Amino acid sequence: MKLHISPCPNDTFTFHALIHGLVDTEGLRFEPVFDDIDALNRAAIESPDEEEVLKISYAALPEAIGAFRLLESGSALGFGNGPLLVSRHRLYPDELHDARIGIPGLRTTANRLLSILYPTARQRRVYLFSEIAPAVADGEVDAGVLIHEGRFTYAAQGLRLVADLGEEWETRTGLPIPLGGIVLNRRYPQDTAEQISRIIRRSIEYAQTHPEASAAYVKAHAQELDDEVRRKHISYFVNDYSLSLGTEGRQAVAQLTGLPLEAL
Repeated sequence: MKLHISPCPNDTFTFHALIHGLVDTEGLRFEPVFDDIDALNRAAIESPDEEEVLKISYAALPEAIGAFRLLESGSALGFGNGPLLVSRHRLYPDELHDARIGIPGLRTTANRLLSILYPTARQRRVYLFSEIAPAVADGEVDAGVLIHEGRFTYAAQGLRLVADLGEEWETRTGLPIPLGGIVLNRRYPQDTAEQISRIIRRSIEYAQTHPEASAAYVKAHAQELDDEVRRKHISYFVNDYSLSLGTEGRQAVAQLTGLPLEAL
């Protein structure tokens, strides 16, 4: 099966063992295809018949749910790990209505959170996620929403925090922030969805027990080469919710997306 994921450390860490046959894959084989999260979202919505298993932003799920099933395992959500809004010069949240803001894609959870929390911030420009911090530093935009490794390295680039979007979401809802999930094309039955969820869970458990096994693979695909940044990235985004969404995880997804729980 084609497995479309991002090259970010949490995905390569999560899927390394199942890609390389280090856990029981119950007869399935997975071929990884790496792409930016914005491209993955577009693929799920614009060419669903061509996709099998892929990572998408939870903000894209309402458009994708007709063609894909949400899997129980493999998600990135939790507390204290949401997108960060940063700027080069001092900028206050009540000034965002005039600000040019770089975002990592229209269908990303980062953009969805910006819309929920700061609806008047409408001057948005789409960038590859790794190009947002440089665009802010160079003055192309006044602010930018950082995801993945960028949220750990912005201070070193002379940028300052305007708002922690995940923290504001948590304060409003009391729920973890749902960032991205794994979906399976609905041409496969529910039994296959449950099978792949089991395999992903095994892969995560193997990675957590043997973190050295995936280290080179994670490094080879990461945007950020600093070992500590990669470790921090993984610890923030691979957690108990990655093993199983559970009731609270699904409640968070429903809250963000507006989808009814029974649709998830």
